[in-house]
Amino acid sequence: MDWLSALILGIVQGATEYLPVSSSGHLAIFRDLLGVDLPADQALQFDIIVHFATVLSTIVILLPLFKRLVKAFFSMRNTEDSRYVWKILLSCIPVGIVGLFFKDTVEEVFGEGLTVVGICLNATACLLAFAYFSSFNRSTGKVKPDTAGHKISWVDAFVIGCGQALAVLPGLSRSGTTIATGILLGDRRSEVAQFSFIMVILPIIGETLLDLAKMISPAAGATAGAGVGATAMIIGFVAAFLVGCAACKWMIALVKKGKLIWFAVYCLIIGIVCILAA
Repeated sequence: MDWLSALILGIVQGATEYLPVSSSGHLAIFRDLLGVDLPADQALQFDIIVHFATVLSTIVILLPLFKRLVKAFFSMRNTEDSRYVWKILLSCIPVGIVGLFFKDTVEEVFGEGLTVVGICLNATACLLAFAYFSSFNRSTGKVKPDTAGHKISWVDAFVIGCGQALAVLPGLSRSGTTIATGILLGDRRSEVAQFSFIMVILPIIGETLLDLAKMISPAAGATAGAGVGATAMIIGFVAAFLVGCAACKWMIALVKKGKLIWFAVYCLIIGIVCILAA
């Protein structure tokens, strides 16, 4: 992979990790457009690197909240922040199960081309549309105020986590699925956005550690990452981090205002194009 392709893919990952349009789906689309043809293991390594970059951008943008949650977790006190941490951990159980027991199956799906991506993008469009209309007040012609929602409950946290587990499919947006699920459950949009971005930190860190273990294992040998290169990895990482910081901040503001319908239209159009082009 050359540096320009790595730069473009890093920018795509940084933007689409937070926008509800599927980062994995767009990475697959742009790899196809750029003619980046890597073995599945090397493509996965690059994806993990740029995903980890967006985790760091989440921590940077939500640093005050992140520091509070870390402090609450280690304080071992029953506070609102500590309960929030346990809700985050609860939400990670479904995706943890999928990652441990169905990882090989998921990786096979990732290799099935643009047809799966297109179908899942259309599913994302439907979820976002349902979420938008569920929070739309027909009598006033406006989106209901954010204060009309309630705080995320324990059950809500687990259900949102199930949405995250389903979103391992390429084209099914993780942020779109989790945010839409929270809105459909009646949670406050601003809280759902932050919860959605914080809850992905542990799964991506876990996946990164597993991938690093594979890369340094004797079985991996010198072939691990040979088709990507250190320069491309670094460029992709920096691009994903910088763009991710901007996209994270912007997306939180958009979700709070309830402006998700245009993303649904976008996902529908791109999904149809992928199916027709496959």
